[in-house]
Amino acid sequence: MDNNCKIGIFDSGFGGLTIFKCIKELLPEYDYIYLGDNARTPYGVRSFETVYQFTTEGVDFLFKKGCRLIIIACNTASARALRSIQQKWLPKHLHYSLFPFLRVLGVIRPTVEDISKFTKNFNVALWATPGTVKSESFALEINHFAPNINLIQTPCPLLVPLVESGELEGAGVDYFISKYWQQTINQDIINTTNVDTLLLACTHYPLLLPSIQKLLPLNIKILTQGELVSESLNDYLKRHPEMSCKLSKNSSVLFYTTDQCDYFNNLARIFMGEKISSQIAKIN
Repeated sequence: MDNNCKIGIFDSGFGGLTIFKCIKELLPEYDYIYLGDNARTPYGVRSFETVYQFTTEGVDFLFKKGCRLIIIACNTASARALRSIQQKWLPKHLHYSLFPFLRVLGVIRPTVEDISKFTKNFNVALWATPGTVKSESFALEINHFAPNINLIQTPCPLLVPLVESGELEGAGVDYFISKYWQQTINQDIINTTNVDTLLLACTHYPLLLPSIQKLLPLNIKILTQGELVSESLNDYLKRHPEMSCKLSKNSSVLFYTTDQCDYFNNLARIFMGEKISSQIAKIN
């Protein structure tokens, strides 16, 4: 048996840390490696081919580091690369011939699978980056898993820059949150006046949760991907004990970045709420 079976978390940068934090809190016993491709972020402005290339390189790096279950904690990569990786790339990978239990999972499907549990009137708003909204990935998944939901999508292009500049509260943050909520309402005044659920479909947005909660109506249920994906992973491991028993459980965590470690460590500390020490990853 391979005794070096870790869970890998891959993201184009920092946002996936909000998902990893929830996973680590819910499943602290496992060993983890987080890889942030900060040198080539953002992925949202890249072509399909480039996102696929970058993502396969990141997944390959994690395989070589001993990860046997990998979560692509990036909405863009999940939307543009996951299916091709699962169906075409992974079965041909050398590691798959040695470890046929290898799995690569995304974050979009587990985000929407249970969304019907949280809405009472099935009017759900979604905030995401322009690239994610344009991809229609969430709309397609919701149409498949929860076709009774009326989905209102709003691109929020300035929230990620605010988070990555450390601006998590204040007048500027409040202005853009209020602006995007008004845009959400204005899309369809008849339906969205009754929205009861807001899905934060970008992994950066949970850091703005206190400010969002402060400005939105009290009756709005706000969902973050971290809470949904971590519960989905926990359920997956319960349903697949053959995978769980292979994963090593020493509560270890390693962080890798493709950019400067000091920069990653300083910003990652905001996301994780604790001191982070990363290593340089060379993935191409």
